[in-house]
Amino acid sequence: MPQRRRIVDLVLDEGSVGRRTPEVEHERAVAIYDLLEDNSFRLVNGPDGPYRLRLGIFEQRLLFDVRGGDDAKYRDIVLSLTPFRKVVKDYFLICESYYAAIKKLSPSQIEALDMGRRGLHNEGADLLRERLDGKVEVDTGTARRLFTLVCALQMKGTGA
Repeated sequence: MPQRRRIVDLVLDEGSVGRRTPEVEHERAVAIYDLLEDNSFRLVNGPDGPYRLRLGIFEQRLLFDVRGGDDAKYRDIVLSLTPFRKVVKDYFLICESYYAAIKKLSPSQIEALDMGRRGLHNEGADLLRERLDGKVEVDTGTARRLFTLVCALQMKGTGA
């Protein structure tokens, strides 16, 4: 992907992130690594990248602090967390079941939970793309990885 349509650096606001289980921490690290390896991100009606992205929660809103490769501020994109609450809550619940299942259930039961987990993950990614519409263009893979990071940020606010 051309540099002008890429995130080259991503930082989570650690002040927004609460306690994380080892599984969630692993998913967060993998999502950041995978996102930086392969993503498609472009500001609509804004400067080309490469982009540096800082994600956080500010006043119960999701904040995308978008900067240029030279760290010049391009734009803040602020999204309400309200539309994400149900899918994030459901995603957390199924992830907990999935991680517990890995330890004691049969492969077919684990596969069924994993399919549900992936379905909710896709739903969350689609919702994120919808909420970013007109502000940022992202591909499906980028939206999925960003949704993983949105979940990691919301853990503090959900008590998970």
